[in-house]
Amino acid sequence: MAITGTLASPATAQANENKIRLTALWVFILTLISIWAPLLPVAVFLSADFFLRAFGFGKYSPLSWLSNVVVSALSLGNKPIYFAPKIFAARVGFVLALVAVAGLLLQAGTIVLATYIIFSFFAFLESFLGFCAGCYVYYLLTHIKLIKP
Repeated sequence: MAITGTLASPATAQANENKIRLTALWVFILTLISIWAPLLPVAVFLSADFFLRAFGFGKYSPLSWLSNVVVSALSLGNKPIYFAPKIFAARVGFVLALVAVAGLLLQAGTIVLATYIIFSFFAFLESFLGFCAGCYVYYLLTHIKLIKP
């Protein structure tokens, strides 16, 4: 059964890869800090920020705003990429952030640690190597027609 609807409107929407990679850097930093000091406010902040970016409210995302400031200040310019896979990846990040929140509320330290390690690994890949694992999952799911591009 296919998931109806699209992840970006229009289907050809573009995003700035420089901004996305910087946003991943902030996530990487926050998750590394959270591995050593797992605090509920940080997990809630990440959940809220991923929610904003994943569900069409990215202009209100503090991490996106910070990335915009840095892109502008450093004159990094615009490197356009297809946006729908990035939205899918942000939705996966939102789920991971919710797992971290739940783990902290339930005092399930192992779950929290595992979630933050996964989070930091994928944020590192995106930020430093430009590799978006969620994007590859997105392309796989569109190829086997589980989601509509």
